Amino acid sequence: MLWVGLALILTVLDPAGTRAATPQTSLSEVSSEVMCPVCGTLLELAESPQAQREKAFVSRLVGEGRSKEQIKDALVAEYGTEVLALPQGSGFDLSAYLVPVIAFLVAVVALALGVLRWRRAGQRSDRADPSPAAGPSPEDSERLDADLARYDL
Repeated sequence: MLWVGLALILTVLDPAGTRAATPQTSLSEVSSEVMCPVCGTLLELAESPQAQREKAFVSRLVGEGRSKEQIKDALVAEYGTEVLALPQGSGFDLSAYLVPVIAFLVAVVALALGVLRWRRAGQRSDRADPSPAAGPSPEDSERLDADLARYDL
């Protein structure tokens, strides 16, 4: 019983133990996923006065021991959804993920269909004209001979 009480006291007094229990986040982790609402760049790259205030706000929340999601929620409550660098995975923001994928798939299908049509057209033309090209007609041959005879020296 004495050992259990001593372990409980050490756990309460040990700040490292409490830090291990709650996941710590840092300013750099959060600032790489949020934007400056004024200049529209990542917070880690922004240097405007508003960005400095936002970084101070994030630093204060990190100091309070909040998780990354809690900090993002606080930033959204303070500045709106435009502060998030990545769109939400629902609603209209979901189109930011779906539209490029759908466009890529449509392009691949269109390219595949175009190649198939091109190959079929080549095969049809091979079947339609299997004989080699015939020479000039007798009239054209006589005219060609007459024209070449004029240039003989």
